[in-house]
Amino acid sequence: MKRLRLMSQVVFLLVVIVSGLWLFSHAQAQHQRSTFTPSVPRVWDDEAIATLELPLADPVGSPKHIASDYYYRIPVRPIYKSYPVYAPGHEPPNYMEWLKQQAPEVLWDESAHKPNLSSSEDWIAAGRIVFNTPIYFTTHRIASMNDVRDLKWYQATGVPVAKDGVVPFVRYVIRKQGEVDLGDFACGFCHTRVMPNGSVLEGAQGNFPFEKSKAWYFGRRLANPDDARKAEADLRHLDHSLYAAPWQKPDPSMPIDNMTTDQLIAAHAAMPAEVTARHRSSLFYPLQIPDLIGVKDRRYLDHTGLQKHRSIADLMRYAALNQGADDLASYDGFVPADFHYSTKRPEPDDPIAVGGRYSDEQLYALAMYLYALEPPPNPNKFDALANRGKKIFESEGCGTCHTPPLYTNNKLTPAEGFRVPPEARKQFDIAPFSVGTDPNMTLKTRRGTGYYKVPSLKGVWYRSMFGHSGWCASLEDWFDPKRQQDDYEPTGFKPYGAESYSVKGHPFGLDLSEEDRRALIAFLKTL
Repeated sequence: MKRLRLMSQVVFLLVVIVSGLWLFSHAQAQHQRSTFTPSVPRVWDDEAIATLELPLADPVGSPKHIASDYYYRIPVRPIYKSYPVYAPGHEPPNYMEWLKQQAPEVLWDESAHKPNLSSSEDWIAAGRIVFNTPIYFTTHRIASMNDVRDLKWYQATGVPVAKDGVVPFVRYVIRKQGEVDLGDFACGFCHTRVMPNGSVLEGAQGNFPFEKSKAWYFGRRLANPDDARKAEADLRHLDHSLYAAPWQKPDPSMPIDNMTTDQLIAAHAAMPAEVTARHRSSLFYPLQIPDLIGVKDRRYLDHTGLQKHRSIADLMRYAALNQGADDLASYDGFVPADFHYSTKRPEPDDPIAVGGRYSDEQLYALAMYLYALEPPPNPNKFDALANRGKKIFESEGCGTCHTPPLYTNNKLTPAEGFRVPPEARKQFDIAPFSVGTDPNMTLKTRRGTGYYKVPSLKGVWYRSMFGHSGWCASLEDWFDPKRQQDDYEPTGFKPYGAESYSVKGHPFGLDLSEEDRRALIAFLKTL
């Protein structure tokens, strides 16, 4: 009996101690949550914007961005509550009718609607809302309400669907009761990945088939006799505004004028999901969609190292630019928003020309969310084969450029044929050699700086389409020595009209034995 009484006393004491420790840690956590005081930077600081981007390879075309007084007169977009889009066969019963009954709900604007942000966790959660908030609705030129509800669209484009039947790249938005809009072009539109098991990874290299969907959209319009002429004009106008670089002679986008409409459609449709001809790039030299997980540790942003990343404020500026602000810049007189300083300049409140902006607080929340992103659990174990690959990685000197623990040295490498200005070596962290990959993207586009940045190898196990234009679908393809042969057929992006394409450059690892390449790849997939 005494022993039982003693045991019960000990158990009671342990319960008291554990409870006290939990209460203490909970109180500490609550204290940490309640004492977070954000310091929201001013996004459009004229001096910071002027030094934000590297000069273009031909500095004549380097953009002159709008001034801060113009930027801050652009209205802030209200963030509405949005709802998931389901693939055919997965939508709940009467879902569309239910959506039409929902009243518009503003989650965040510049008036009375603002989330309660009293902790870093609150800011990160709010940033996720910004990340998934569409900025264009229904009438945009990538997908339509009819598309996302049409099984043929999924079959033709290969749009991946999550295991719960949700299409995570787009959202339904209610801005007026009784009307349902399809919203797209959130950050998550390009940076959300449906994994092979159907889970959704936000912030990763996206796998929405952007260019195939664009081709489907315009192809459907061109098939309509009443819309065909306008559709063709819209497509050519859009492509020129996206890719023109008229200060170069000849303008690298001019071949578009010599292509038939069917050829233009086919050029877009030829790009795999993880590759896109985004604005300021090229229909002929597109870009692999980057992975944003780990962006906090990157010193340069974009494959061409276009923008410096000096602080969280610079990531905020990058988001602002890529959500429409750089379309308002002048590239040696060319303004992508189809206005020229010498003719007509769009007014800040012109919704067609400008389209709204994020507030500084919204951009700060977004950047905090991106900084907080974590990679998914890696299923690849560090076994004997991977250990052998690690030794090969070290003996081959891969760490010179892909330096652990980030597996990048965060430097820029000059493109073949680009002469580095002497002053640039003092201003930027530039490696003393080129890796010899295709120079066209960085020499002939509005994102072209003359450099490519050294990418991080972390997370390559869940990514695809390697090389800055995504020529090789897998690491096995990237390390295949046959890729440098003239008769090679890329497994990823292949330039339109080419029967074969030699993927030049980055020869490292190509001379290894088959067994050593297999070991090296096994190691890389553990990162």
